[in-house]
Parts: sequence; structure tokens; C-alpha cells
Amino acid sequence: MIYINIDDDAFYDDAVTIVRSFYPRVDVKPARPISGTSDINNPATFNPIKEVTVTLNEGDRLIEIEAPDVTGLSKADAHEKFKVKLYKQLEQKEGHGLPWGNMTGVRPSKIAYQMIVDGKSEEEIIRFFTKEHFTTLEKARLAIDVAKKEISLVSKIDVKNGYSLYIGIPFCPSICLYCSFSAYAYKAYEDRVEQYVDALIKEISEVSKMMDGKRLDTVYFGGGTPTTLSPDQLDRILTCLEEKFDLENTIELTVEAGRPDSITRVKLQVLKNHNVERISINPQTMNQETLDLIGRKHSVEDIKKAYELASEMGFDNINMDIILGLPGEGPDEVANTVNTIKDMKPASLTVHSLAIKRSSRLNIYRDRYKNLDFKNTESIIKMTEECAKDLKVEPYYMYRQKNMAGNFENVGYAIPGKECIYNILIMEEVQSIIACGAGASTKIVRTNEKDGSTIITRVENVKNVDEYINRIDEMIERKRKELK
Repeated sequence: MIYINIDDDAFYDDAVTIVRSFYPRVDVKPARPISGTSDINNPATFNPIKEVTVTLNEGDRLIEIEAPDVTGLSKADAHEKFKVKLYKQLEQKEGHGLPWGNMTGVRPSKIAYQMIVDGKSEEEIIRFFTKEHFTTLEKARLAIDVAKKEISLVSKIDVKNGYSLYIGIPFCPSICLYCSFSAYAYKAYEDRVEQYVDALIKEISEVSKMMDGKRLDTVYFGGGTPTTLSPDQLDRILTCLEEKFDLENTIELTVEAGRPDSITRVKLQVLKNHNVERISINPQTMNQETLDLIGRKHSVEDIKKAYELASEMGFDNINMDIILGLPGEGPDEVANTVNTIKDMKPASLTVHSLAIKRSSRLNIYRDRYKNLDFKNTESIIKMTEECAKDLKVEPYYMYRQKNMAGNFENVGYAIPGKECIYNILIMEEVQSIIACGAGASTKIVRTNEKDGSTIITRVENVKNVDEYINRIDEMIERKRKELK
């Protein structure tokens, strides 16, 4: 446990974020009661250092933090100055910095994207990342490379006058140890899956009416694992999509098949019949011991067979996900994974760094797994970059998450021409994405007519499957209200 004692509570949330970046697997709590937010420009409400009230146990540590003088600064500049000071304090304490410096946002490439659009030179962008936020030069260049690729692909689409559609299937064959998505074990909900499909089809049908006359650019089936559904259920949803939407100008239809134990020839044929071009077959790791530990109910051989079957049936745009920092995996295990995938030659590869979320079993039962080693290093990242070069796949989208192993990032690589446009659109938030299904989050992107700024309105569906089924009319009305 790490306890924070800070002399101004206005910066407590900033402090927690920076501290967790350095110590992602450790709980962070205040060392004393935290008062309400103080006014950083009013000395009368500035909180003096207070006595620590918590008792430190063996293994706990206390970090004393002194806020800088921020008199006269705007709120944003004051918080930025604090984050710089604390980052430098922890960098000196630990003897090293972080790959992304004191950047805590999830979309570093979005910053580079906007700077390029605003006419900034590469030198200016690199200076911003490395000098103002202390990132490594490699990460600054990665953000720029991804942003350039995104701009080149997005520029081919009239994003303002189109939209994308997300269809969520929240069921999986089993729930992985690290999973924090709104996903449910299929067997536990088997008697309600048909009702879920009925509700989902109703929502999709109503959305088609709301978006009548607008161009649908991309469609993405995610989850969960969409191919957990039966062939008939998949066919019903895809048929509804074809009947209710004009897909003539749709440039991409993706189904995240994901788990090899959910893939069959019959299901793949259904996808083929409905012109699905891009699928995922996600191993996460090619080490059987790790698959067993994280709760995957399939073998390494199952992954290979599913990939071979899909390739044999004509799918030539297959993505494979891997996760770095899985429990017990080091350089040797990652080398086995990337070498195996290299032999399979997928059209795209997504490299994730494990992010341990609050709602995952890995976090909830952390004492059970406290002896496991979670390793993600620069050399491991380099290994995946070399794999990408050998596969001739290039980085085209990127994002970060809190509590990531090694404080790195997630990167999507693809053969040029095989990129998933939906992934770019959802990361850069340049187009409205209408989302259907339990736990699905709609983002409506509009332009402020007064100053040209972007306004994003979110419309959330309930996460619980039973609630979604019972309240489907309410979910539909939420969208209708915001889309008027």
C-alpha cells in the first residue's frame, strides 16, 4: 500500500494518477482525511501540511508531496505544474522515468493528430512530447507515425456526414482472469441469449430509422465474443443489418470472432454469406500454461486450427491480439508467442500491455495471485516491434489505459490497406458511433457552430443483460432523444 500525504488537497487526484503510473500494481490511498477541493488561487483556503493519521504496516510506504507555488496560474496550468513537479520527484526517487513521461491520457496519438492538423512540425511535436511531458523519443515518434497513418486514412472518408455502428455481444465461452468488460459466461446466460438477440435486433431496427438518410461507413461487432452466438443467431442479426441499413457505401464490416473455441466452419460460413471482410482470432498468448491460468478454455492448437480454417475459407484480413505482461510470462514466453504468430502471417496484429482493472478477478482476488510475476519491459516491447516489421505490418492506431504493465501502450499494426477504420474512428473521436447492445456506449460527435470545437455526447446502455432485455425501450428512447 502507498499512502499519499499532500499539502494541498486540490491536487490529490493528480497525485494519485502520477503515483499509480510509477507503481501500477499497488493500491494508493490518502495518509489522512482529504478535505474538499481547495481554491488554488486563494491562499486563505490553502491547506497546510496535516499530521498523518494512518498506521503504516510492513511493506507500506508513505510519499510526502509538496505542491508548487501556483499563484496567478490558470487552473489547467497549475495542475500541469504540479504534475511536472511530482513526476520529477518520483523519477529521482526511483532512478528512472516512464516511457510516456507524465502523460496520463489514453490517446497520445490524438494529441499528435491535432498538432499535425494545426500545422505543427515534427520537431515541434517531438519537443512537446519529450521536453514538456518527458516521454522517450521512441514514444514521441510512435505517436507521430500513428497520427500520420490515421490522418491519411480518415482523410479518405467524409467523417462529418457519415457515422459508424457498433453491435455488442456480451457473451464469452469463459471469463478471463484480467477481463473487466461487460462480458458474461455463455453457459450461465444460455436461457436468455435468445431474448437478448431479440432485444438487440429491436434496437438495431430502431437505430436504422433514427439514422435514415445518413451514410453508414463502418460496422463493428464486438463483445464479449460475437461468435459465442449460434450460427442462426448470428445470421438473424446480420440479416437484420442488411435489411434495415443501406450498406452500399459501407467500407468495412468487422466481426471480432476472438476466441478460437467459439469458431466453427458453419459460423464462419454465416459471416462469409453476409460479406464480413475482417475478423479477429485472438490468442493473447501461445503458451498453454498461461492460457490455463488466465481462464481460456482452449489450447494453442485450437488457435492454429481456427486460423487455418478461416484462411482456408477465404478470410484474408484476420487480426490477432496478444497481451504483454500476463502473469508468469517473461521474454522467453513472449518470444514463443511472437515467433508462432510470425509463422501464421496474420494481416494485422494488436499488441496490448496488460491493464489490471478494478473489476477484474485479477484485482478482486489479488492476494490469490500476489506471487505471480507481471513483467513487461522495453526489450519485450522491442520484440513485438520486430515481429511487426517481419510481418510487414505498420502501426495505425494506439491507445493507453490506466495501470498498464510497464506503463506502455496498446498498438494496432496492419498490412497497408488492411487497417480497421473503426478502430481509428473510435480512438480519434472524429465521427459519431451509434452503439447497440448491453453496456454499449454511443458517442455523438457534433461541431460547435460558435467556435468550431468538437462536442461529444455520450449515451450509455445498461450493462446488465437482464436489465438490457427488460429496459430495451428505454435504451432506444435515450438514443432517440439525443439524436433528434
